[in-house]
Amino acid sequence: MELHTLKPAAGSTRKRRRVGRGPGSGTGKTSGRGHKGAGSRSGFRRNVAREGGQMPLHRRLPKFGFTNIFRKPVQIINVSDLSRLDPGEVSSETLRAAGMIKKMDVPVKVLGNGNVEKAYTVKAAAFSKTAVTKIEAAGGKAEVVKC
Repeated sequence: MELHTLKPAAGSTRKRRRVGRGPGSGTGKTSGRGHKGAGSRSGFRRNVAREGGQMPLHRRLPKFGFTNIFRKPVQIINVSDLSRLDPGEVSSETLRAAGMIKKMDVPVKVLGNGNVEKAYTVKAAAFSKTAVTKIEAAGGKAEVVKC
């Protein structure tokens, strides 16, 4: 294979439509744009939301939901995920090294889903009540650190 022999895959390209080339071409005279009106002019851009006089779809559908502008993003870790780590100190650095969290600048919250068998000293920005009780019941510690 050489650069001068490269071709697109069969059927992946089409010939360009040459409009306004006489009545025999099928796209002569008005070039497939119909007669008069804005759509026949160059520079015309159709408003996709407009439906004539009919109420547009985006206005017929009901509004719903709520976006909390004060929401603080957190990365979630469950206590069941801790079993993948060696017993001892667990911080955001160890979680990042294990591939359990993606970003170091986003705080980590530990939730109480699952069980803990080993003793861990977990350092995170936030804990749920069940997570704290399960970590302490296994002989570990839950320490809140500022992120």
